[in-house]
Amino acid sequence: MLKKLAIISTLAASLLAGAASFASAEEPHPGGVINFVAPYGSSFSSLDIHASAQVQDEFWTKAIHRSLYDWDANDNKPVLGLATDVSVSDDKLTYTYKLRQDAYFHDGKQMTADDIIYSYTRIMDPGKAYPAAQYISNIKGATEYNQGKAKEISGLKKIDDFTLAITLTDPIDPGYQLMTNYTAIYPAGAADKPDFFTHPVGLGPYKFSEYVPGSRLTVVKNDKYYDKGKPYADKINIMIMGDASARDVAFRNKEVDVSVLGPAQYVAYKSDPELAKNIIEVAEVYTRHVGFNPDFKPFQDKRVRQAINYAIDSDLIIKRLAKDKAYRASGWLPVSSPAYDKDSKPYPYDPEKAKAQLAEAGYPNGFEFELTATQNESWGLTIVEAIIPMLDKVGIKVKAKPVESSVLSEAVPGGDFQAYMWSSESGPDSLTALRCFYSKTPQSSCNYTKFNNPDYDKLIEAARQAKTDDEKNELLRKANNLLQEEAPVWFFNYNKAVMAYQPWLHGVQPNSMEMAIQSYEKLWVDETAPAR
Repeated sequence: MLKKLAIISTLAASLLAGAASFASAEEPHPGGVINFVAPYGSSFSSLDIHASAQVQDEFWTKAIHRSLYDWDANDNKPVLGLATDVSVSDDKLTYTYKLRQDAYFHDGKQMTADDIIYSYTRIMDPGKAYPAAQYISNIKGATEYNQGKAKEISGLKKIDDFTLAITLTDPIDPGYQLMTNYTAIYPAGAADKPDFFTHPVGLGPYKFSEYVPGSRLTVVKNDKYYDKGKPYADKINIMIMGDASARDVAFRNKEVDVSVLGPAQYVAYKSDPELAKNIIEVAEVYTRHVGFNPDFKPFQDKRVRQAINYAIDSDLIIKRLAKDKAYRASGWLPVSSPAYDKDSKPYPYDPEKAKAQLAEAGYPNGFEFELTATQNESWGLTIVEAIIPMLDKVGIKVKAKPVESSVLSEAVPGGDFQAYMWSSESGPDSLTALRCFYSKTPQSSCNYTKFNNPDYDKLIEAARQAKTDDEKNELLRKANNLLQEEAPVWFFNYNKAVMAYQPWLHGVQPNSMEMAIQSYEKLWVDETAPAR
């Protein structure tokens, strides 16, 4: 088993020193309405989370659905969610779960092993390229089933209705894969019905009530939720607010209970004596980057990719545009990763070196490429506009291609880009994060740059077989450093997530996985809340 990860880095530890203040001394109050915010797009891309690669869709999923494991934001580790106990074989390949017998879907059906087998099998459907497949592929036989070479996933074995054995291909902790919202458990056969995705049914603390596209999704309390006494609030309106200024206005007008802060709001809220009292900051496991498509000839040459990293003054952008609400990236793994190399250095700003690299690669006069990005002030078009003149100075012409976030989430896994800018998950499990650059990982899963390096593959394969965490982390450290050298992306920054919450909202968790995605069942509002 993997040792507990120290997700919150030394750099961020001081930010969490006051985390205890978020827990009220009062007993949680049942009732009331919480107006939460889904801050990363203008809509939800789908009400089928298996088919989604968009973080925006995790907001409604966290209310309605549950996965085999859950993420403990306070202890920074995966914990059992839909099982009460698990035993592990001596070779650490087979995990046998005793499933909860008090978990019921919103339609009244009791959850059994059949529902988990159905959900994981559906995710690996040979006829579909579900993004969630990357999390199931470690189960024995899953890849063979996905390739049409088997009729079922051999690593999934039902012992009885409430006992399930899962056999893996490698001795890894499955908690990191099977805790993601994208691996939510559906009722067996339910997703085959045409009305399931207009009225999703799950195991979560809240039941679907209404969806107004582009505006909000409303959920109501599930009185039969297995975690007794929870949830507290009667109703949650998950408000779709992709625009930072709109969130700011709504929060100041007390129309929403939380607001994810962009760089401009971060500075403003920190300087406001009242607003500063209710801010939580966390070093998230996300890496902002520009990915290069090797099908576009210039990007096939490592020297070109390196030149772009040299040509951009990342520190200046972080200071001026990100307002220091970020940590400079020195590779793919963030500072919170146990495999992060503290001695690694980011690419220095060196436009002359960039020009020399381009000339060596056969592009002394530069070249032109299209950069697909969405409107996001932290990792979108705002940043693209800043790097355009920097790249222009070394002869590289960049044409921005603006798209909606839902379009970007389809274009990138589909390879429909020359270059893209995005924020991708780079933890909490370092091995899972780095497998996104493993040559056998499909582009549709997360190898968006179709990275293929035999030396890198050998390090990943060795890490998968490592006997100890120290051995594994040393191999992953080497793989991360090799990745930085090969530069399949422009390494921009690791996110410092900041969220403001109203003084009447309690139970906010320091979630390093994604600050804005909260376990709604733990949130409650006191008697001062306007919605009460």
